[in-house]
Amino acid sequence: MVTINDVANAAGVAPSTVSYVISGKRSISPKTRRLVEDSIRKLGYHPHAGARALASSKTNVLALVVPLRTDLNVAVVMEFVASAVTAARAHDHDLLLLTKDEGPAALQRVASSAIADALMVMDVETADPRVPMLLALDLPVVLIGVPDHPAGLSCVDLDFTAAASACVAHLTDLGHRSIALIGPSPAVYRRGTSYATRFLRGFDEAAKSRDVRAASHACAHSYEAVSACLDELLAADPGLTGLVVHNEAVLPGLLSDLRHRGLRVPEDISVIAVCPDSMAEQHAVALTNVAIPAEEVGTQAVEMTMRRLAGHTTPEVRLLGPRLTRRESTAAPRA
Repeated sequence: MVTINDVANAAGVAPSTVSYVISGKRSISPKTRRLVEDSIRKLGYHPHAGARALASSKTNVLALVVPLRTDLNVAVVMEFVASAVTAARAHDHDLLLLTKDEGPAALQRVASSAIADALMVMDVETADPRVPMLLALDLPVVLIGVPDHPAGLSCVDLDFTAAASACVAHLTDLGHRSIALIGPSPAVYRRGTSYATRFLRGFDEAAKSRDVRAASHACAHSYEAVSACLDELLAADPGLTGLVVHNEAVLPGLLSDLRHRGLRVPEDISVIAVCPDSMAEQHAVALTNVAIPAEEVGTQAVEMTMRRLAGHTTPEVRLLGPRLTRRESTAAPRA
């Protein structure tokens, strides 16, 4: 492994000079700086993260806090993570992933240990208990998700209220007068998870404004739960013709159970999902969907974080408008 001494020998300078060039803590002549930088490039030297942190008080690490609970769809979460990793590397930063469900304690631990320059936090709740701690931390913070009261924090997310309204509008414009929402698991609603409550609110408001029959049902991630959910919805309203699915994990089971009931999509019942485009296209009947913009949200979260690190302290709240793509799973209801 190339060391700072190797760079110093190649450049004909002292190791301390190399350190000063890297940290910027002392003025170095342009000629000497060029020699050191040329040697760093030729040798492929990468400063040790710990030493770099001691020298500059910066780690070049961003921490992403995302508790991996059983009711989260890990595949979708990892799309956010992948986009954040890519965006961070473009700024010469690494990403530290913190997945343990520790609440405010984890945030304090990260801040006090100085293992990251900034925090990005996912799985945000409407009345998130971590907000007071986040406001008190002496490092930049960006939320992927929006609590009811951001209180000066920067946030970015899909506009889930508008996404729900777009789903209802699509079905009602096709002529559906009885629709239902199959939402995330009951635990997600009990926690008051922001994206779920905002979507439910948008669904209820849009259904009311368009004067259609509407029901909603939380659904756990199992085939038995999906079947029970459909039993309840169809028993309550046999005339149900449209489903909005805000729960990516249940889509395969849902479509399978509809087939077993003899209900064809979209001839007998239309289905619109909130999910990544890749997931919408992988089924036998390609699903009309509102895309989850994981790549854009993850990238914007990193860009907002870098602006905070650069000293831009004005809070930003960015809600990305929904993009609905019509495919084969929605059609006008049969007469």
